[in-house]
Amino acid sequence: MIHAETEGIRVSVRPVYSPGHSDPEGPRHVFVYYVRIENMGEEPAQLRWRHWDIHDAEGGESQVEGEGVIGEQPLLEPGQVHEYNSYCVLRGTEGHMEGWYELERPDGNRFRAAIPRFHLRTDAAVLN
Repeated sequence: MIHAETEGIRVSVRPVYSPGHSDPEGPRHVFVYYVRIENMGEEPAQLRWRHWDIHDAEGGESQVEGEGVIGEQPLLEPGQVHEYNSYCVLRGTEGHMEGWYELERPDGNRFRAAIPRFHLRTDAAVLN
């Protein structure tokens, strides 16, 4: 897993290529990514917003953002963890993603927790 920590919030990501959902002739390459968000700090924080920068070696750059994650805005008390998975579709056999979550403290202070850059590669890209 790849990790980043910002103001006591640790974000870990593990990407996996999904050949069963992909169609290389399309071209359509599906990557599932597993995210773990841990509150390593001493104050609660609620995830309010997400922002992703996606680089597709063949399809170019794109961004995705919106409220929460998977329809939720989890409140993380100190020591708590929130895990979820999602997916990304690329035209090319490789690319990368990175971004940030905006979290809010009980006093209304908001901050951005970094989502570390992680690489997306099909088995074909690894072999070539």
